[in-house]
Amino acid sequence: METKNDKGLQKLGDLFANRQTIKPPAYEWQDFALHIISELGVPGFKRASVFKICKENSKDYVEKCLNETKELCKTGERWKYFFKVVANKKQLNNETIEQ
Repeated sequence: METKNDKGLQKLGDLFANRQTIKPPAYEWQDFALHIISELGVPGFKRASVFKICKENSKDYVEKCLNETKELCKTGERWKYFFKVVANKKQLNNETIEQ
């Protein structure tokens, strides 16, 4: 027969055994990438691409692409449209720099 004290300790032990550690994002761009992934419903196999976009570009640039995606793509797979917008804007910026 277990006492109340034994049950309390057993439950405390279970808490430590079953705990899951969720690390917070180390950088702001990681948190922003997670926000984009959840908002656009990006599938698992494309998550790394969103992280790369957020790491290599300024937050303002990525935010503009996200806002344009939300404004223009009302139906369908919005995450695909987001990648197209990022690629097109980057191409336009490169052409402008070369001239």
